[in-house]
This record gives sequence, C-alpha cells and structure tokens, in this order.
Amino acid sequence: MRLLVIFLLALLLMACKEAPKPLADPRTTKEIIVVTHNGPSTYYYSGNNQYAGLEHDLVRNFVRELGPEYSVKFLVVNNISQVIPTLLKHKAHFAAADLSITRTREHLVRFTRPYQKVQQQIVFNNELTKAPKNIKELLNRQIAVPSGTSYSERLQRLKEQEPLLSWTETPHANSDELMAQVAEGELDFTVADGHLIALVQNYYPNLGATLALGKPEEIAWAFPKTGDTWLYEKANAFFTRISQDGTLNHLIDRYYGHADRLKPVDVTTFMQRSETLLPQYKRLFYEAQELTGLDWRLVAAIAYQESHWDRFNTSPTNVRGMMMLTEDTADRLGVTDRLDARQSIIAGARYVLMLKDLIPDSVHEPDRTWMALAAYNIGYAHLQDARILAKRLKLNPDRWVDVKKALPLLSKEEYFSTLKYGFARGGAPVVFVESVRTYHKILARREPRHTPIFPSFEVANLNGFGNTLSQE
Repeated sequence: MRLLVIFLLALLLMACKEAPKPLADPRTTKEIIVVTHNGPSTYYYSGNNQYAGLEHDLVRNFVRELGPEYSVKFLVVNNISQVIPTLLKHKAHFAAADLSITRTREHLVRFTRPYQKVQQQIVFNNELTKAPKNIKELLNRQIAVPSGTSYSERLQRLKEQEPLLSWTETPHANSDELMAQVAEGELDFTVADGHLIALVQNYYPNLGATLALGKPEEIAWAFPKTGDTWLYEKANAFFTRISQDGTLNHLIDRYYGHADRLKPVDVTTFMQRSETLLPQYKRLFYEAQELTGLDWRLVAAIAYQESHWDRFNTSPTNVRGMMMLTEDTADRLGVTDRLDARQSIIAGARYVLMLKDLIPDSVHEPDRTWMALAAYNIGYAHLQDARILAKRLKLNPDRWVDVKKALPLLSKEEYFSTLKYGFARGGAPVVFVESVRTYHKILARREPRHTPIFPSFEVANLNGFGNTLSQE
C-alpha cells in the first residue's frame, strides 16, 4: 500500500508541474484530442504510407460516428508512462493507448467499458534460457519492463510472495524494444501482453513466452475523472455498438488475426531465405509492382508461401513455378514457361489483381486483398460460395474475419451440398491468407518500399484485364 501511495503521488506531481488549463469543449471546437504513443497496437506509420494501429482505427471510427463536422488530433507522447500524466494535465480529451485497467490507474482516471482481454507473460530467449517454471526461477536474473506499465504493478504483487524478486523499469524503452533485447541475448526476461508477444515472435522466432502472470487484464480508453461526461458516455455507447455489430472483431482480426499462424521454425526459415534467396528475385518483384501497383513485398510474400522462392517447385497436381500457377491460369496470362521466375512472378501478380477486380465493390481494403488471396488459393467460385454461406450464417460476407469462418465449412456435406460449387477444402485458403499476411508484415518491417519513377501508370496488355492503377 505504501508503494501504491508513492506511485500515485509521483504521477500526480508529474501531472501538476504545469498548471492544468481547461480543455475546450469538443462540442464547441468540433475537435477531439486523443493522447496515445507509438506502437504496433496503438499508432504507427505503416508500410502503406498511412497511419495505422488498432487504437488509431478505433478512434477514427469513433470520431466519424460523432458526425462529419468532427475531426481528431492525435497527441503522440514518447512512451506509455507519459500517457496518463498528459491526460491529467488536461492536454487531451481521452487516452487511447493500449492501457490495461489496473487498481492504480483506476485511482487516477475513469475507464470506458473494456474492448479486449490480454494476458501478461514472461518473455525469454528459448535459445539461451530454459522456460522458467515458476517465479523462483526468475530470482537473481536480469528482468526489465517499461516504466509506467501494468507489468510493474503485477511484478510488485508477485514480490509480496517472493521478496527477493527484482527488476528494473526503463523509462525510454517500450515492450517491442525490450523483447528485441531478450531475443538478442542482452536481457534475460521481460514481461509483455500475449497479443504483443505474438506479433514480435514473427520477427524474433527465438522468443518464448511462459508463466501467465495472474489473471487476464482488460484494455480500455481512459478519461479524466472530472468534467463533463458527454464524450465518455458517447465512447461507451460506441464500444457497445461495435461489440454487437462485429466491427470490433473485424478490427482486432485486422491487426492480430494472423499473428499466431506460423510456427517459430517457419519464421526462422523465412528469415534465412530473405537473406539468401530474396535478393536474387527482388528486381522481379519490383517489376511486378510497377506493372500491377501491388506492393512488391506482398507479391514476394505470396511467392514465398507458394514455393519458398523456389522457381522449380512442382506439385503432384502439376502446379508449377515460383507462384505455383496451373496450366490453365498460365495459358490465360500468356505464360510460356512456368519455371521462368520473371514470367511466373509477373503473371501471379496480375492474377491477384484480376481477382481483386472481380470482388464486389462492397468489399473494401484490406478485406478485398485478403479475399483475392483466398480466391488465388481455392478459386473464385468457392470464395463466392463461402461469402453466400457467411450471409446465410448471419455473418458479414464483405469482411474477411467472417468469411474465413465460413470457408472451412465448405468441406462439410451439410453445407457444401447446398452450394453451387460443392465441396472444397476451405481450411487451406484460411491458412494461406493468414500466412501471407504474416510474411508480408515481416517484409514490410525489414524491407523498404519500392518507389517507381512514375507514381501512377497504365497497365497495358493484361489479356483483356487492363486498368489504370495507382500505387496502394
């Protein structure tokens, strides 16, 4: 309790160094100011030259719901420890910063209804350290967590059971950075939430996670305890609606739905081949982007999932080459040699583009791309069956998060017997799409974008599928 009081006083002192000025009523200014911090689950600049992050998207949707006259301004602080002090200084209307609801924080702010559950775990390097089986195995080891996080609160409670437990709090490093230090052997352990660990494991396959620390926590937006409650009530109503209509699940799937698809050995092999094989074909992936407008890293991710960048790959069903084209598809796209890497890569990219054009306008990005990839794997006809089935099941046929629930049902007679195109192994395209999504994320983090000389261009002679395209 004494430590809790000290922590609360420290936060309040930080907040009171500057005399807080009342924040303008957003109903008057029509501007909502939101404090957040950079991170994969909050707010970051994506590979598509746009701001992204689950919190970013939630806030955008919320402000859009308030009305077209409202706008949002993101106040981005350096790390999570600065979020609540900034809110207490009345510099923002609320905080959307991947904040867990904790006893300490509830003394300072008012939380909305939670929108996600997370589980804290110990993160370790599985190449250097055996998975600890209990807290005693953490004693006398180097442990670090970001300062101002719920992790330090949880460790403090564990210290009551194990008084010798010790750790350091880093004011200038976030969870991503500390997990990277663990992966690189610079730190024994850190603590992180499971959804963040799953994302980082895609870049560091030698990271392991063990020892769930206590019960799961809930994440929510934070509002000041004083002042008008209009915006707070609007936020609660917003989360109630998106929890009921599927919007929340859709957004969570967009950022985390692919995170745990690959095994560490898959990621390790991918990393190795990115260093050895990818440089040989990078120029061809650039060319595919220039001809189709598809991000070269997405095309490379598809090629890896199909053939592991082996241009001589051939399946028992005679699907061949870097992009594993069938004879019919190759003939349709004018490919004379499916084992020719250039012909295969460019034809595969053109085929994805062609499938995207077939998908109804009601399907928006990024779902449009994910469904095109599913069609690439299973065929457009079966994708359409899955969308019809999703609608019958009262799911949204325009959202990948719902269609991927319907696809595996295409192998069950009670469902496929009622559909036009019949049986299909619908689980395969789900694994295919989620794996490509993960490989693409890894490449987007490791490899720079390719910027063609001309920002917009015309794709000529696509065998009847020509279009004027802009880079995505």
